[in-house]
Amino acid sequence: MAAPVWLLRYIATRAPSFHLPLAVAELQAKGRESRMSLEDMRQWVGRTRAVEDFAAPFPVRALIATFDEQDPDPKPGDPLSPLWHWLYFLETAPLSKVGPDGHAERGDFLPPVPLPRRMWAGSRFAFTGPPLRVGQTIRRSSRIKSVEPKTGTTGDMVFVTVEHTISGPDGVSFIEDHDIVYREAAKPGEMQRKPKPAPTDATWSKTIMADPVLLFRFSALTFNGHRIHYDQPYVTGTEGYPGLIVHGPLMGMVQIELARRANPDKVARSFEFRALAPVYAGAAFSVLARREADGVITTWIADRNGGLAQQGRATFQ
Repeated sequence: MAAPVWLLRYIATRAPSFHLPLAVAELQAKGRESRMSLEDMRQWVGRTRAVEDFAAPFPVRALIATFDEQDPDPKPGDPLSPLWHWLYFLETAPLSKVGPDGHAERGDFLPPVPLPRRMWAGSRFAFTGPPLRVGQTIRRSSRIKSVEPKTGTTGDMVFVTVEHTISGPDGVSFIEDHDIVYREAAKPGEMQRKPKPAPTDATWSKTIMADPVLLFRFSALTFNGHRIHYDQPYVTGTEGYPGLIVHGPLMGMVQIELARRANPDKVARSFEFRALAPVYAGAAFSVLARREADGVITTWIADRNGGLAQQGRATFQ
């Protein structure tokens, strides 16, 4: 069925400040959401949401086992390792409210960005208060901090930054900035860029086998329905990647965990990491860290071919 003339004129004359290269037929299929301008999306800036949770011991015990560590079973009062709050505050969207990629539908708290591929771009943490502890009631207050378009070598992108303030009974524990990137659909024949070589001068290192069991366990523990982590036909056929993708936050967690275990007498004060390239299941990847100045540790992830996949920086005191 052809589009009405008035609709074609409306699309042709409207001049949104944020242009997405979609054909008229695609706009018809996707509806108004696909014509959303940057001003429309920026209306989400400042939106807030708060949620409370109970820091139960089981998720901690299960993640210790998933990371193949030999720590004793957690008990009430034990401090949570940095970033292990990701085991809590889990989004539980009904199946009827889940989008085609397995994430909750956009347009509620996060803006309905009209780009299909979503990835964890990175995070920054400032640990300013007492640590969260097992057995506590904990709280996360979230705010949409920014919505920004960019154009890269693979096409149009939108970066959404969410600020999370994480608190326990004794006040604010830390503040996290979470960067999410939305990208265009994969183009036919699109080749994955080869990452630059990772440094080889690590002070500490660990090798992790990125098999489907690891990805399944982490998805289950974080209630992450994103299909790129477990649905091989989807990730290769729809999103255009060569295989299942290791979770960005998982790789962030193992970086700070390596640095923390190498410095057991110190406390983390800040950490940041950013994704540079995907890591695919089916082979081992390396977690590496190097001591810089006093209290500063550089961390990174090297993929199966020695390519730099993530890079981080932690400070300890």
